[in-house]
Amino acid sequence: MIKNLRVYCSDKKYKVNKIRIHKLLNKLRKELNFCISSLPINFISSDEITTINHKYLKHNYSTDIITFNYSGNRNNLDGEIFISYEDAKINSIKYKNSVAEEITRLVIHGILHLLGYDDMGAKDFKRMKKLENKLLNKYKLV
Repeated sequence: MIKNLRVYCSDKKYKVNKIRIHKLLNKLRKELNFCISSLPINFISSDEITTINHKYLKHNYSTDIITFNYSGNRNNLDGEIFISYEDAKINSIKYKNSVAEEITRLVIHGILHLLGYDDMGAKDFKRMKKLENKLLNKYKLV
């Protein structure tokens, strides 16, 4: 069940298919067996994500995604995802895929973090990346 899912874009030039993101999250919710209590997904600029990264994580650089888990509950998600549209676009060029596919990957990545997956250590990174790639291949055309 999704109680409060909101997809927000800070700039109208960002081409984000909100319906596609809602469909993706419904499929992920069913496959990974979780509910969403509250989950804003914010598409923002590189400058905005750099500010968030510095303020909350003490890193002074841009990144493609930052995920905050407000409840720590892995069955009923209450969190927030920030995605740098500009970094997603750069990554799509770097990895030779579409921006839509890169956004799908990032949303999946954020959900996995909210479900307790970590990518800091080599073993955890490999485990998370394997599941991320499996889900991306399954749902990239949603």
